[in-house]
Amino acid sequence: MLANLPYKAWMDGLEEERIENRKRIYEYNNLPPEQWDRKTELLKNILGKTGENVHINAPFHCDYGYNIEVGENFFANYNLIILDVAKVKIGDNAQIAPNVSIYTAGHPIHPDSRNSGYEYGIDVTIGDNVWIGGNAVIMPGVTIGNNVVIGAGSVVTKDLPDNVIAAGNPCRIIREITEADRDFYYKDRKFDVTDY
Repeated sequence: MLANLPYKAWMDGLEEERIENRKRIYEYNNLPPEQWDRKTELLKNILGKTGENVHINAPFHCDYGYNIEVGENFFANYNLIILDVAKVKIGDNAQIAPNVSIYTAGHPIHPDSRNSGYEYGIDVTIGDNVWIGGNAVIMPGVTIGNNVVIGAGSVVTKDLPDNVIAAGNPCRIIREITEADRDFYYKDRKFDVTDY
C-alpha cells in the first residue's frame, strides 16, 4: 500500500489498523469543549508527524492517521477528510477551509479490475504557506507548490507550481502571486493597518 502499489484493504491487518484509528478519531471528534486543551495531544496521537502548533476543527476523518505529516502552524477548519492510504505531506503555515478532501486512494477504471477488490494509493504533497479554499478536493498523486492559493470548490487533478492562484474543476492556474498582492487583503481592498 505504502509503495503506491495495488492492495486489498481487508488484508494484512489493514482493517484492524483502521479500526484502531477510528477509536482515536472518535475521541478527538467527541472531545468536550471544556477539554479542548487536549486537542493537540490527541492530534499528535493520530497524525504521523506534526509541528508544535497544529489545529483541526472537529469533525476530522482519516483512514490511518500515521501516513499524514503536517508542518508548523497547521490549521484546518471543519470537516477535513484525508484518505491517507498513501503518504500525505503538508508543509508549514497551511490554512485549510471547511469541507476540504485530500484523497490518495483510488480504484482501477475498468470494472473487471475494479471489482477484483484491488485499490491503490498515490502520495499527495502540499508545500509551505498554502491556502486551500472550502469544498476543494485534492486528488491522488498531486503535488502543490509553496505559496499557492486554491479557490473554493476546486478539484485539483494536476500538479501546481509555486506562487500561483488556481481554481476550477478541473483546477487551473488563474495567475501568479506577485509583490503587488501584498497590500491587499481581499480583491481590490487595501489594508488599513501597517503590521501585515
